Amino acid sequence: MEEFNCLIVEDEPLAAEILQEYISQVPFLNLVAISVDAIYALDILRKEKIDLIFLDINLPKLKAFDFIKTLNNPPHIIITTAYHEYALQGYEHNVVDYLVKPIEFNRFLAAVNKLKQPDSIKPVQIIAPEKEKEYMFFNISKKKVKIYLDDILYIESLREYIRIVTTNKTIQTKLQLSQIEALLPKSHFIRIHRSFIVAKNKIEAFSSTEVEINNKQISIGRSYKELVQSIIEK
Repeated sequence: MEEFNCLIVEDEPLAAEILQEYISQVPFLNLVAISVDAIYALDILRKEKIDLIFLDINLPKLKAFDFIKTLNNPPHIIITTAYHEYALQGYEHNVVDYLVKPIEFNRFLAAVNKLKQPDSIKPVQIIAPEKEKEYMFFNISKKKVKIYLDDILYIESLREYIRIVTTNKTIQTKLQLSQIEALLPKSHFIRIHRSFIVAKNKIEAFSSTEVEINNKQISIGRSYKELVQSIIEK
């Protein structure tokens, strides 16, 4: 069986961990290294034989598409990102596929299976978000509960746990606020306090010190005020 040596280029630890777990479940994939930025990835490519890169778009120092341009003979590349809007650029760089976070295993498997059938690698297409609402699964009492991202009102930190409040239910799961923040699309969610992330389109009213969502007043942290104001008032 042909084996593909893989490199993950991802600066979010949880996202890299998920990709690492997915790779371990595919017999023809072999993870060689994980890099937190494109500069270090270039050094790895000089030293190792890499057949496939899982590449995040928003990287420190050197962005993904600028990184691709530096490669004379690039390996296969699968983009992994929280943003839908860069799919066209992915097409221009002839990537194998374009995966939007949160990435489900079946979608990951469909992407890497294209490597086994080179003729099936076609210009990248992105599934329109309206066809299926984005969702995530969370561990609750030994079972996984599906939460649609569009239903989330806000997320509150409870030290080692988070409380996710949606339009129809509230759940609590063991996760750090920074971990869920890394997985949520920044175009739809904003952190307004060290203990709160809110859905932008669920904000009903706001002032310089707080936002109101579903009749709940949530304070804006002092260090977040300028950012929050600039985003909300756009």
